[in-house]
Parts: sequence; structure tokens; C-alpha cells
Amino acid sequence: MKILAIDTSTLVMGVSLLDDDRVLGEVTTNLRKDHSVRLMPTVARLLEELRLSLSDLDLIAVASGPGSYTGVRIGVTTAKTMAWSRNLPLIGISSLAVLAMNGLRFDGKIAPLFDARRDRVYTGLFQGSEAGEMRSVKKERVTPIDEWLEELKEEGPVLFLGDDVGRFRERIERALGENASFGFPPENIPRASCLGRLALARWRREEQGEGTDFTPNYLQLAEAEAKWLSRRGNGKST
Repeated sequence: MKILAIDTSTLVMGVSLLDDDRVLGEVTTNLRKDHSVRLMPTVARLLEELRLSLSDLDLIAVASGPGSYTGVRIGVTTAKTMAWSRNLPLIGISSLAVLAMNGLRFDGKIAPLFDARRDRVYTGLFQGSEAGEMRSVKKERVTPIDEWLEELKEEGPVLFLGDDVGRFRERIERALGENASFGFPPENIPRASCLGRLALARWRREEQGEGTDFTPNYLQLAEAEAKWLSRRGNGKST
């Protein structure tokens, strides 16, 4: 089964092509550039390098959020268009679960996180399985970082992953002490190949993709939308 995996949910853009569990090719960039401009050319170049075309694909996988509102929307919209225009199954996978896959080596719980601004984070708690997948231990949420750390005090050793962990590191160490571990730099970047593997595992279990009502998992409204709704609730018009 040939799988195209797309992740644009953070500053990192990842595209990978897999043949079942085998990674055929992968492109990962960590740039402050518009994913909407770069995504499809990257897909096209990777297919060309591997001498494949869209007609060779059997499944499309996409990181469904949370993360950057715009980034998540770009990836999901592109994946939906490609999948449904070619009648291919589409599977959405949590962006946090994708990042957590980098911690499979760790003997303990894994807490991937993305900065959600205003001292909050998108996060969840995961644990690797013997099958090489991620099991959710605590529900994904957007939460104040200090509340999250307080909750994690009873979880034993925890590995924190993500490019945004550094800005909270001192608070994490203060709250959890020796139970806090941190990923190596390469582990803090999500890999589209991990997304593809998670999607393949789900396909093998369920043998079905997303329905037509599939939407991203933003966990919270975009800031502009939240402000607009707040003004409406206060009786102010735009």
C-alpha cells in the first residue's frame, strides 16, 4: 500500500511517501514560510524523484491538528482535495500523536506540546505500545502550562517533545524534577513518515477512512474568530 503523508500543522512541513511500513522518501523543512505555496511543489518533486504519480497512491494521511490554525487548515484542505478527487481513502491523525512517535524509545509517558500562546499549550499524554504505535493516556487539550505540569506530577517519568518545549523548560524542571526528560533536537520535529505509519496501522485495524464530515481538530478557535465571537456576545457589531 502506497501512502502519501502530509503534515503542515506547525512551522515544520513534512511530506513522506511510504510503501506499507517502508519509507520511500521524505522531505522535512523547518522554515517560517507559507506552507500553501510550498506544499504541492514538494509533493510533486517527491513523486517525481520516486518515479511515481498520484495514480499510484492507495491512501492519503494528514496531520489533523492541533497546531497552527492556518497550517492545519492548509494540510487538511489539500489532503481532502487530493483524496476525494481521486477516490482515495483519507486518514487524519493527531499532530500530537505524530510528534509523540519520536519518543518510542522512552520508558515512560510522552508529553508532546505546541505553544498555544498566552501561557497555554496544546498537549496530551501518550505511551508507546509494543506494536510501535501511540496510546493516548490523557485526553488532548489546550491548557495553561502550569495546570498541565501539576497534573503530570503523578505520572512518573515524562518525556517532553516539541520545538516549543525550550521556552517552558525551567518550569517543567521545577515542577517535575528528575521525572522530567527532554527530547534530543531531532526528536522535537514531527516526521511525516511517523504520520504515515500511524495511518497505516489505523487502516489495518478499521479498513476505512474519514467520512465527508471530516474536519480538523483545532482544539480552540483561531484568535481572530474568538475575538469576533466575543464582540458578538458583548453586543458589539463589526
